[in-house]
Amino acid sequence: MKRFAGGVLAAILLAGAGGCSNGTGPVAGVLTISLQTPNAGADGAILLTVTGPQALTRVTAGTGLDVFSTPLSTTTKLAVTGPLTNTAIVTIGVADVDKVAQYTATVQSVAASSDFQLRPLAGYSLTVSR
Repeated sequence: MKRFAGGVLAAILLAGAGGCSNGTGPVAGVLTISLQTPNAGADGAILLTVTGPQALTRVTAGTGLDVFSTPLSTTTKLAVTGPLTNTAIVTIGVADVDKVAQYTATVQSVAASSDFQLRPLAGYSLTVSR
């Protein structure tokens, strides 16, 4: 009887192991949001929206910049201030960096650094990358 019970236990364990993941689950990490601006160095603030499949876990400003955000969620508004150039402006923490293609960043408004006047949005774009 012990041998039969041991065989049943082994069969259950093997069946359970077959349903297990191969270890390639979500990989938490950071993604980078980069700005392309027609007025590099002359922009002083940008308001953007980041959307994705899961809530952001953190937001960090790029070098020499400051960032302010609404509560982190699947749709988060960010305001980035400082001298904006064609570079990374923010990094965002996400639950799975492999879902980078599902995260988008959209420019809402941009202000000039000299007089804070709003600029036309033509020529501005944001890229989300690993």
